[in-house]
Amino acid sequence: MILEIVSPEASLFKGEITSVTLPGVGGSFQILNNHAPIVSLLQKGTVKITAPEFKFSKESAKLFSKVNDQNYTLAISSGTIEMKDNKIIVLAD
Repeated sequence: MILEIVSPEASLFKGEITSVTLPGVGGSFQILNNHAPIVSLLQKGTVKITAPEFKFSKESAKLFSKVNDQNYTLAISSGTIEMKDNKIIVLAD
């Protein structure tokens, strides 16, 4: 599935992932391949991304923390997420 993370300043990440865990207002939740369509608000917390490989722009790489070769995290203040047809768009502050 494809994940795209966008902030008001720039596109932070776009790529093929295997899972993402997000800080929802009702608690943390994970999205895997073929998840049902969803739109949700996000609260302050950490976005955890698992992917076979990561490619970041030079500017956005400093915002992500490497856990290991296949896992990175991103701290956000708030946001919105939409998942539809194996494409996830996160609008993050």
